[in-house]
Amino acid sequence: MISAGIERKLTTILSADVQGLSRLMGEDEEATLRTLQAYRAVTDSLIHQHRGRIVGTAGDSILAEFASVIDAVRCAVEIQQQLKARNADLPVHRRMEFRIGINLGDVMVDGEQIYGDGVNIAARLQALADAGGIYISGTVYDQVKNKLGLRYEDLGEQTVKNIAEPVRAWRVVMDEAAVALAEQVVQRQPPVETPRRGVSTLLAGVKPRRLAGIMASVLFIAATIVVVRYLSHSALSPQDSALRTDAAPAALPLPDKPSIVVLPFSNMSGDPQQEYFSDGITEVLTSDLSRISSLFVIARNTAFTYKGKAANVQDVGRELGVRYVLEGSVQKAGEQVRIVAQLIDTTTGGHLWSERYDRPLKDIFALQDEIVQKIVTTLKLQLALWERGILVRKTTDNLEAYDYYLRGIEYSLRSPPTKEANVQARQLFEKAIELDPAYMEAYARVSITYWWEWLAQWSQDPQTLERAFTLAQKAIALNDALPVAHIVLGLVYQSKRQYDQAIAEATRAITLDPNGAGSYLWLGVFLASAGRPQEAIGLIEKAMRLNPRYPALYLNNLGFAYHLMGRYEEAIAIYKSALSRDPYFFAAHFNLAAAYGELGREAEAQAEVVEILRVIPHFSLEAFSQRVLIKDPERYLAALRKAGLK
Repeated sequence: MISAGIERKLTTILSADVQGLSRLMGEDEEATLRTLQAYRAVTDSLIHQHRGRIVGTAGDSILAEFASVIDAVRCAVEIQQQLKARNADLPVHRRMEFRIGINLGDVMVDGEQIYGDGVNIAARLQALADAGGIYISGTVYDQVKNKLGLRYEDLGEQTVKNIAEPVRAWRVVMDEAAVALAEQVVQRQPPVETPRRGVSTLLAGVKPRRLAGIMASVLFIAATIVVVRYLSHSALSPQDSALRTDAAPAALPLPDKPSIVVLPFSNMSGDPQQEYFSDGITEVLTSDLSRISSLFVIARNTAFTYKGKAANVQDVGRELGVRYVLEGSVQKAGEQVRIVAQLIDTTTGGHLWSERYDRPLKDIFALQDEIVQKIVTTLKLQLALWERGILVRKTTDNLEAYDYYLRGIEYSLRSPPTKEANVQARQLFEKAIELDPAYMEAYARVSITYWWEWLAQWSQDPQTLERAFTLAQKAIALNDALPVAHIVLGLVYQSKRQYDQAIAEATRAITLDPNGAGSYLWLGVFLASAGRPQEAIGLIEKAMRLNPRYPALYLNNLGFAYHLMGRYEEAIAIYKSALSRDPYFFAAHFNLAAAYGELGREAEAQAEVVEILRVIPHFSLEAFSQRVLIKDPERYLAALRKAGLK
């Protein structure tokens, strides 16, 4: 009898080994070992790229698990295709071919290890497989049969060692279709370290859409902010290597209160088109937890740097300086939804609780609240009276409107932002409002699209900024406790150079969302813009702690606060750090030119001007000055003139 205390879970297991390794070793041990090491580098890398986790290895064998069946089969196909290509360069008798078995089954969990029939069946299928082949169980076949464009051969029921019941087995047919599948798989290679070069050199290979995003950033606030994401979601797409930040420090200290990160929930539907829904669940849970003052919550964009990776929760705890990790998966099918969630203590790796929720889709709002309530109870958090309302959702009861809202969020967070994505996001948010005219979050998001349209100069309509203002006010009229609406209202006030009002709105946002990294960042920006840069520094540093994998935007704003205080050497060092994180962060060149101009370092200032004029050959300082949103811009503009800009 199995103890009730043993943790169990449903997972996809991949088992692999080398066919005929003993023969290869007998013929040439050293050559075989070199080939094995090279091939294992390929297999291990592909497992990680396809969001798998290597559970164990022994000699030539590999045991890995995947949250997604689709990912596991794609990974196996790509492994076999890449190794086949490598084998083509070897003599026939020296070729090394792997056999792979995949099963979806229940396993027992002991720390980082998994055990049970689910694992054993994968190993037995691997043993049955042909050299260079992939065998899958019936449970895997049922999940992938119509989703990958592959062909499968039914091998019938197989009697295998130490498994009581016969196992239905299928062979993945490795033909041209499999080759095409492998070629379509997104290559999720880690970003290559780019040596520091001039921005003009880097831009030579930049696609026009990305260049447009950079130009929009430059046209707005070289002096204060360059927006690469919306508001408190100034997040980086995990797939956007050009904007990816450096890794966080090796270890960060734990805060003086319970701390948590919500890792991106896995999409278990097998349909990539459903990714917006699992990301949306992650978004909502992070947002709700962030508003609890007795918690310390890591920002969404830092959490999403782990998306698609097999992260060790104890490593996550050290890298982000948090005690707890919430992780899980989402599977939406028709009118049903399954959410698996687990809360893990990063200091021990132990599970505090784990739950599987199978509910009608219409109960999704109550289910999200239930998960937040469970965390509050488990961590014994003390809630202020007003915070208890967080646990009673007050957004929308309209499921269709909510779905449109989540789809809009997916478009609004694309990087780089584009006019087309902004329009698409607006249409989806407006559809949500049409379905629920009281959906305040949707009003706030539509407001952001108009503000961004004004920012990027995608529209010459003089009423664009006023529309952003009116919609943000509408959202607040519906619910004054909506942090994002106060931030967008603050941005509009800053755009109108009404700095006191902007500061008041950002302060209100922090009161409502004490873990909002974006709110601290924007309050720092507004204070610096208003001529109070010394007050901005601590706020921006607070934003950095809440968002440890912060983008170059944060460093640029921190550097500019020092800049406005006359501490130019410190500002220059920070601007350079921003460029080392993101060589495309063009605004730093303006700030460097101004800082060098202030110090009389003419050669360095002129070098920055050369970079600016290479990208914007018809640059006009007069036009640019209209977008420098600081209270007294003349000194900054004079420094740019001194550097050689006209």
